[in-house]
Amino acid sequence: MRVLLINKYLFPRGGDASITLSTGELLKEKGHEVYFWGMNDPCNPPLPFSEFFISGVDYYAKTTLKNKITLAFRVIYSFHAKKQLKKMLELVKPDIIHLHNIAHQISPSILHTIKKTKIPVVMTLHDFKLVCPYWYLLRKTKPCELCRNGAYFWCFIHRCTMGSYMKSFINTMEMYIHHKLLHIYSLVDIYISPSRFLINKTKEMGFIRKIYYLNNFININDYLPVYTGSGTYLCYFGRISEEKGLYDLADAVKTIPVKLKIIGSGRMFPALLEKIKKEHLSMIELTGHMEKERLLNEVRNAAFVILPSRCYENNPMSILESFALGKPVIGSRIGGIPELVKDYETGLTFEPGNSKDLHDRICFLLNNPGEIVRMGKKSREFAEKLMNSEEYYQKLIHLYKFAMKKYENNAS
Repeated sequence: MRVLLINKYLFPRGGDASITLSTGELLKEKGHEVYFWGMNDPCNPPLPFSEFFISGVDYYAKTTLKNKITLAFRVIYSFHAKKQLKKMLELVKPDIIHLHNIAHQISPSILHTIKKTKIPVVMTLHDFKLVCPYWYLLRKTKPCELCRNGAYFWCFIHRCTMGSYMKSFINTMEMYIHHKLLHIYSLVDIYISPSRFLINKTKEMGFIRKIYYLNNFININDYLPVYTGSGTYLCYFGRISEEKGLYDLADAVKTIPVKLKIIGSGRMFPALLEKIKKEHLSMIELTGHMEKERLLNEVRNAAFVILPSRCYENNPMSILESFALGKPVIGSRIGGIPELVKDYETGLTFEPGNSKDLHDRICFLLNNPGEIVRMGKKSREFAEKLMNSEEYYQKLIHLYKFAMKKYENNAS
């Protein structure tokens, strides 16, 4: 089978990019012909036909008013992306196209190009962009569902997108055009979600298309577990941004005699660093971004991992990787996290935004090192049994074949 995988980022920038790349490698191992398409970026690995990728876009960079207007139109409908993908499809001629994260930098405009080629398409959902202009279902660090049933104007009214009326207006118009005017997402044959929570929540929010469940996976043999209740520090790794609850985490460890490493980069990094300095939180170390191998070693040597998100997480790769390394996770009781973090089995959950509750969970584990080891082993077993690559592959191929059959039936 010839497969084209599409994601806006083609280097391990986040969970969507990581699962796109690892899915491609898995399909290659199984004998399939695999190609990638997305944005050109200096961080991309060497990929064939990159001359047909779209030019890179950074929506956070400072630029001229003219460029801002051009980029705004590209969010809504990108003729550049359509043109480049058309060239790629004419050359590669895939049997199936697997979309991942295409919002903004690519835009769903490419679905019109795909439709003309008569190639079946599946799409894995990594966030709530189908029902929320800001894609997190979040307003000022708290879950928000005001845009239920297509009431997207609330995004503009509340400046949900980074506190900006302009960015929120663009995202609002994007949703009305894509969903109310073009109905462009109806061109996807099969939708996939890595969490049951996302399936249920998007349905509650008014998305009527059927979504199939397929959790993310990891190559379990790439992760050497270490079971220890005496790690010298605790660990968070991931994006440094408001919705991740890192202020709550900092407040939770203030009075605990333990070192905390916060690994990653993001918009909130300077503000978090300022908080640490201002409040003299010497127990917290902000390490910045780390390359994969160094990151895994840091996590491997931690006592356990903490994910204090305030947003509706989907199926966080950070949890899967922690489990594979034999680390239990303390995670907020929100979104898809409780599907993975089972209390007193693979970790502990706490009330999102409640630093006192998080403090108590941290203290419990630190005072019970035997529980850290026991839950770490349970976590590894969970990853081996339910998050392994062979399980993922078999289910993914089944969905590919189903999409192809469905497309053939609709065409006939």
